[in-house]
Amino acid sequence: MSAGSPKTENDNAKRGAFTRFLDGVEWLGNLLPHPVTLFALFALAVMVFSAVAAYFGVSVEDPRPGQEGVTIAVNSLLSGDGLRWMVANLVPNFTGFPPLGVVLVALLGVGIAERSGLLAALLRSMVLNASPRMVTIVVVFAGVISNTASELGYVVLVPLAAVTFHSLGRHPLAGLAAAFAGVSAGYSANLFIGTVDPLLAGFTQEAARLIDPDYVVGPEMNHFFMIASTFLIAALGAIVTEKVVEPKLGKFNEADMDAEAIADNHVSMEKLNSVERKGLIAGGVTFVSLLALLAITVVPEWGVLRNPATGEVFGSPFLSGIVVFIFITFAIPGFVYGYITGSMRNDRDVIQAMAKSMSSMGLYIVLVFFAAQFVAFFGWTNFGTIFAVNGANFLEAINLTGPGVFLLFILMCAFVNLMLGSASAQWAITAPIFVPMLMIIGYAPETVQAAYRIGDSVTNIITPMMSYFGIILAVAARYQKNLGIGTLISIMLPYSMVFFVGWTALFYLWVFVLDLPVGWGAATYYQMAG
Repeated sequence: MSAGSPKTENDNAKRGAFTRFLDGVEWLGNLLPHPVTLFALFALAVMVFSAVAAYFGVSVEDPRPGQEGVTIAVNSLLSGDGLRWMVANLVPNFTGFPPLGVVLVALLGVGIAERSGLLAALLRSMVLNASPRMVTIVVVFAGVISNTASELGYVVLVPLAAVTFHSLGRHPLAGLAAAFAGVSAGYSANLFIGTVDPLLAGFTQEAARLIDPDYVVGPEMNHFFMIASTFLIAALGAIVTEKVVEPKLGKFNEADMDAEAIADNHVSMEKLNSVERKGLIAGGVTFVSLLALLAITVVPEWGVLRNPATGEVFGSPFLSGIVVFIFITFAIPGFVYGYITGSMRNDRDVIQAMAKSMSSMGLYIVLVFFAAQFVAFFGWTNFGTIFAVNGANFLEAINLTGPGVFLLFILMCAFVNLMLGSASAQWAITAPIFVPMLMIIGYAPETVQAAYRIGDSVTNIITPMMSYFGIILAVAARYQKNLGIGTLISIMLPYSMVFFVGWTALFYLWVFVLDLPVGWGAATYYQMAG
């Protein structure tokens, strides 16, 4: 077909419109300040607007049964009481913030498993030992599993997947795309409870307590739904790769590879040596043994970690202390692997691994300080409750209180994620408004959080604001010279679209059709007590 044909001109017009859309997303994202600065500005804004709202007497009627006629008014942070409260609570707001401690404790264990080489060896073993027919779904599945250890999937799996596809005579960018889709668009799905679960649960619990001061949200509260989501994302990712992305990429031109990619291909395709295989087996046996010991404390009716008052698993020390078990089940197998392979020999090596994992959390700790102040300010001023009540009243006025409200909520989260790529930053901002709002119209915080995780995940791969996007772009450019942001996003867009539709459909099927809990002891609906 000639270059000037109508079809070519139409395709060029579509690419031009898509490029302008991506440019707009990048421009809007660049307008936003750093997330730390954003939270500091939000905290200051709450201070100023609380004084203005209190001056004008902004208030709502308490919606809880038995509280008829009780008015909830805005408290000013710039009043005498407000200033005294801020001075007395600035440090407790930070040190008592739920996501802080639980994430750091979990990461200590994950850091040992990662620094010893256990997690990287596991990913290499899964991908390199997969049969050619199964390699696509294994790559996506491994990407989802890699989320247990933050950057591991981006740094190890994505380059490895590109190399693996190339070695099989397939387009390396298809392998890169499959891995990137699993790691990033499937970010919240996993078979295991990882560091993201306590992080989000902490924000959700603080938001829920604006309505119910005693409400508890644990890291395990979305586990069932995320297990199912792992298999869905792996299947959808494989289908999109083989039926859409790979045919679109066409035949790979070897001349496009640079010298660094050629060198990496030679090194990365080395299978695990005998010592690494021995370490992996020993680590796996240790992991299974720990699970068996844990099961003895939970499964029998006399299990010591069951709820001592009711004898049930719900409300038990097992669930409330799930972060402790994340630490143990990563740390001990990680050390066993490291000891056998020689990467860890003594306590100093273990301490060094934990110290390195903590050193990588410096920015997170700074962000949490300001996020904690914003969340606490938002709650003390009653802004969260007032926004939630007015929002719930609006939804009831337009008759949008049924399950359809979650479609709009997921869409909103997916759109915001294009410009604010941090899961913790976005949820810290939106949870204090939407969790109580949807609680008022009858939905449990655990259900709201599960819906949020879909929107927060599916657009990660099409936003330049995602923190690892530059790394992925650099790896992709090794296989296609002059590859730009627009090209990479156009490759990844089909995954976002299919994942959004498929994952949202699974949410509705799971929650509203099959009426299954999204996690351990998680409720679907919420009824405000009198």
